[in-house]
Amino acid sequence: MKIYITALFALFIISTEAQEKLYEEQYRPQYHFSPATNWCNDPNGLVYVNGVYHLFYQHNPFGNVWGHMSWGHAVSSDLIHWQHLPLAIPEEDGVMIFSGTCIFDKNNTSRLGKNGKGPMIAIYTGNIENNQSQHLAYSNDNGLNWTKYARNPLLDINEKDFRDPKVFWHQPTNQWVMAVMLSAQHKMQLYHSKNLIHWDLLSEFDPAGDTSSVWECPDLFQVPVEGSATKKKWVLTMSMAPYMQYFVGEFDGKNFKNENPATTIYRPDYGADYYAAISYNQLPATVSPVMIGWINNWDYANDIPTTPWKSAMSLPRTISIKKVDDEWILVQKPVKQTAQLRMPGMDKQNITVTDKTPLNIKSTQFEMLVSFTPNANGNSGVRLATGGGNYAEIGYDGLNKKMYLDRSKCANQNFNKKFEASSFYETKLSPVNNTIKLHIFFDNSIIEVFGNDGEAVMTAQIFPDKSDNGIELFSNGGETIFDKINIWQMKSAWK
Repeated sequence: MKIYITALFALFIISTEAQEKLYEEQYRPQYHFSPATNWCNDPNGLVYVNGVYHLFYQHNPFGNVWGHMSWGHAVSSDLIHWQHLPLAIPEEDGVMIFSGTCIFDKNNTSRLGKNGKGPMIAIYTGNIENNQSQHLAYSNDNGLNWTKYARNPLLDINEKDFRDPKVFWHQPTNQWVMAVMLSAQHKMQLYHSKNLIHWDLLSEFDPAGDTSSVWECPDLFQVPVEGSATKKKWVLTMSMAPYMQYFVGEFDGKNFKNENPATTIYRPDYGADYYAAISYNQLPATVSPVMIGWINNWDYANDIPTTPWKSAMSLPRTISIKKVDDEWILVQKPVKQTAQLRMPGMDKQNITVTDKTPLNIKSTQFEMLVSFTPNANGNSGVRLATGGGNYAEIGYDGLNKKMYLDRSKCANQNFNKKFEASSFYETKLSPVNNTIKLHIFFDNSIIEVFGNDGEAVMTAQIFPDKSDNGIELFSNGGETIFDKINIWQMKSAWK
């Protein structure tokens, strides 16, 4: 055990000393979180404690592919600039540390704190060959050092696919609540506890929506209703590789009741590369919920051409909901803190486009706001990473009223056949006052698109050649008027 821990800290020291040489690699995102080195996947244990945002995540400390699942750890004061910390919870004795939650037990309900102070508590899935059970670790030094609970597991029902606990405090019923998946059965179970140690079953949420793959990574949290100062609803999110879905309704401390049609599939992100997103625990009451997701896709995750790191996290997104055509729709927007990275770029107005119009700016690291009156009988929008006949197209199909993202013309796709085959994504989006708004973030290999102020969102990875750095407007099948274009070059959050 001592040799194992010593090796982990040695890796941390090496990565810290080499930090100045990192974050300059081709494809490395500069304002999305990525580990300094090696593999990462699901965000875990998002919690806000004493002014600090903690980000834990699935991490392989020994390689750049999935394996040796442990919890990596980073902290931030603004959700944009991150500081890497030593590995938080390592794989040990054949138990891999799968996804889970972190909370601050400020009232020391667990009795695991000391000196009159409550601990940080991590509750996660321990993966042991053909069994998954829920385990606990605790920290009394703000998350720097962790101790695994001596009587683990907390919750073991002898199931192979029983994972990804999300724990939160439910004030109206004065209890801790855990959402956890019976993955192969497409069921979410809810448990409750007074002390974070002993858990009893509350209820189950039965199969609904998308059951095409195993359910995992649940989250249940309250969100504000747009247009109301006081009204809130509960949102249940979950992942089923390679996509996610959500439900909206009410939670009374025992049961979650979905208020959208049970047979309709609602996705928080309609692109290729957004998964396992969870929300922050214990944000101040005045702060909107914030969610972060993993940017990758299990169909090709191990093969993306990045080194010495693999995978990144989405921009943190604020979450709310609104009623659209009698359905509750998730609304997501990048946190306002991203604006602090803006540098001068370009401002244009009233550009009429037929075919294509290149913009006089070269960049693969920018933020873009564009609004346009779409071509009613064709497609129009933005192409980025243009050059040598290559580009990614973010467009609007005026005839079918759909926003889409097409990466089929991008360079460097042959590292995995499934990546090449997964090139086109679309979702419905109606104009507002005859206008479509696209809020685009491009970060060297990551595209995030927020349509119409976050009503529809798409995320995708591309791997352009170094010379593919152009941006152009396009319109097929008729004329499109682009009312306003704002582009900001974006500073690196790592330098």
